[in-house]
Amino acid sequence: MLSEGDTAPDFTLPRNGGGTVTLSALAPGKTVLYFYPKDDTPGCTTEALDFTRLAGEFAKAGTIVIGISKDSVARHDRFCARHGLSVILASDAEGPASEAYGVWGEKQLYGRRFMGITRSTFLIGGDGRIARIWQKVKVAGHADEVLAAARAL
Repeated sequence: MLSEGDTAPDFTLPRNGGGTVTLSALAPGKTVLYFYPKDDTPGCTTEALDFTRLAGEFAKAGTIVIGISKDSVARHDRFCARHGLSVILASDAEGPASEAYGVWGEKQLYGRRFMGITRSTFLIGGDGRIARIWQKVKVAGHADEVLAAARAL
């Protein structure tokens, strides 16, 4: 399990719009990684729209926002086009980033157990260390809270 102060696990993942995103290449800027279960579901869409709404403010705070799910790049592209999203969406189809960040595991919904991503967010400082962790995120107000933390970092 990762803790605040730990070095953030590096990754290179395919991203929406083509190409890849590599965490270590974003230094010395700050990075928000928000892991979410699935494109085009109500909570995930709201979260993506909230981060998109605040994208300019994150940029002013020297922070890049990356959403990560197991959805394919093609699905991410459709999700972005459908909702006008401007954040980077990375495809963790095989799960290495989800596993490295400890967000992949057993979940329960309506009495049914299944494997999936637990909605979690990590704020990574320019030094590559995890500054803040939010686990089992509730979407309402979350992007604003993460922005406040990024500004303070």
